Amino acid sequence: MGGRGGMEEELVPRSGLRLELIPAAGLHGVGWRRLPGNAWRALRGLAQAAALVRRLRPDALLVTGGYVGVPMALAARLQRVPILMFIPDVEPALALRVIGRVAQRIVLATDDSRRYLPSRAASTTTGYPVREDLLHAERRAARVQQGWRDDDFVLLVLGGSRGARSINRALLGCLPDLLREMHVVHLSGVLDWAEVEQAAKSLPQDVRSRYHPAAYVHEAMGSMLAAADLVVSRAGASVLGEYPLFGLPAVLVPYPHAWRYQKVNADYLVRRGAALLLEDETLDTALRSTVLELKANPSRLSAMRRSAAGLARSDAADCIAREFTALAKTGGARA
Repeated sequence: MGGRGGMEEELVPRSGLRLELIPAAGLHGVGWRRLPGNAWRALRGLAQAAALVRRLRPDALLVTGGYVGVPMALAARLQRVPILMFIPDVEPALALRVIGRVAQRIVLATDDSRRYLPSRAASTTTGYPVREDLLHAERRAARVQQGWRDDDFVLLVLGGSRGARSINRALLGCLPDLLREMHVVHLSGVLDWAEVEQAAKSLPQDVRSRYHPAAYVHEAMGSMLAAADLVVSRAGASVLGEYPLFGLPAVLVPYPHAWRYQKVNADYLVRRGAALLLEDETLDTALRSTVLELKANPSRLSAMRRSAAGLARSDAADCIAREFTALAKTGGARA
């Protein structure tokens, strides 16, 4: 199940899975002008969720948060369908805090999430699940494919699927200096792609071949992560699983215009020595020096790499699947 207009509307059908869409909207923190419309959408979503549960008669429901999660969980609870809730971020969002009150089981990406749970909650830490194609990506093969030597330094900069404008523009501002020292793989997102293309054309000829921009990649993401020596990105929940999987040191820039979830995720990796944190407002002045200082300090990068690798859980998806299957059996037996 997903919400209309969300990324899942494109990604889920591409993966070959059936997708049911229901209306959903947030009620917390929205302005009074939007509140009535959002409340109406939420009520419609609850009605459609209840109809879906009656029609599908599921043995269990897996919820990972988002606006769609609340009406689905409430509908499942009313019809006695057991719920497994997965908390991807360190700190659960408001929707997950609500769902946690009705879930039978909770699985966590990190142990640090336990402090936010109801005391009665039955929980298991599984780690953050990563796509199967990432599990098979290998550094040497990825570098050979791109024509990079073992001693080439590769910086990966992620602007997200739609774009992180402050990261993109901070990178473009210091790009020639970085390219004299390293290869830069820049996945800008679609919104800033025209600006990135123009910047690429204006680069000095002697460094242009070291710049590898793209709006977005899907199947090649594993190769990019495997080949990189350092990554710069936001701090969404996936950083808790994907960067440790590759032992990839990170410079994290939490998104500043939302609740603190990304800041908490970044702090989790920083405290464990796997990442550095830059505030969004300091990017223009700090990105260049931070990246160049890390490149010039191989021992520090090696220590960050070891710390990141120590957090990896390659079996997270299997662990969640086992928990879900076990819960589904109780639902099937009840029915």
